[in-house]
Amino acid sequence: MIIDKDKEPLVSIIMNCFNGEKFLKESIECIISQTYKNWELIFWDNQSKDKSAEIFKNYNDYRFKYFYSKDHTTLYKARNLAIEKAKGDFIAFLDTDDLWDENKLKLQMYHFDKSKVGVVYSNCWILKKNGKKKLYVKKNLPAGNIFQELIDNYNVGILTAVIRKSIYLKLPKKFDERFWITGDYDLFLRLSKICLFEPVQKPLASYRLHDNNLSKLNKVREVQESEIWLNENKLDLNESQIKKVQKKVDYMKFLNYKIEGKYKDCISILFNPKNNLLSIKNLILFLSPSFFLKKLLWF
Repeated sequence: MIIDKDKEPLVSIIMNCFNGEKFLKESIECIISQTYKNWELIFWDNQSKDKSAEIFKNYNDYRFKYFYSKDHTTLYKARNLAIEKAKGDFIAFLDTDDLWDENKLKLQMYHFDKSKVGVVYSNCWILKKNGKKKLYVKKNLPAGNIFQELIDNYNVGILTAVIRKSIYLKLPKKFDERFWITGDYDLFLRLSKICLFEPVQKPLASYRLHDNNLSKLNKVREVQESEIWLNENKLDLNESQIKKVQKKVDYMKFLNYKIEGKYKDCISILFNPKNNLLSIKNLILFLSPSFFLKKLLWF
């Protein structure tokens, strides 16, 4: 695809913010540095109490659009509200603590030449607090109709994804506003049923681990939401898919019990034949010190 700057499709970058001042400038700068230039930044301020708004408004760029939320809402309601303000034909997401490679949008927009492609995503780096980084996915990312692959091994990071807006608008329900943790998982699984996914195998974004990561603070809630999702989607899944999702939920429970020191519950779920979790690997995890698991599993 030969990129003519005057004909580049507009990409709406959604940045939801609640007290994000600590890393906000770095995230904004990596957007400004994009080699793909036809974008707008939809900054949705979810009633921040810190200097986030001041930092954002210090930038003088016509592509920056600031919106202050009428009410403080959940993340997924905030995302829905922000997308309503988007003018672009494509939607991308960058939270206030994450980063993009400068060529991210340029490399991804190339793949939308194929009209049936609705989502282009990539691998990413996990940035640890000690400054080290780890590749999120070590195998090649799947392409095409990938619903089954996402059930087997979900690996779409929202910070890596660009979505064709016309495909997104076909969904009767957008982000599920009940969820706090699993809204991305739910959305991309539904998108994978109606369009093709195209991967860029190299990491084009960086997810920063820190003490306030929403998913890190809500491991128990993640299990609860995963159970809700499974119960509501069983009619759309075959028996094998149901078993795979249930096994993942049980595995999350097992790890939570271990980390919380609930060893009786941990043993009960590990040795229950219905859960099918008993393995050498899981026995090693059970016998490992909790502080080691927290580092290994990003708790």
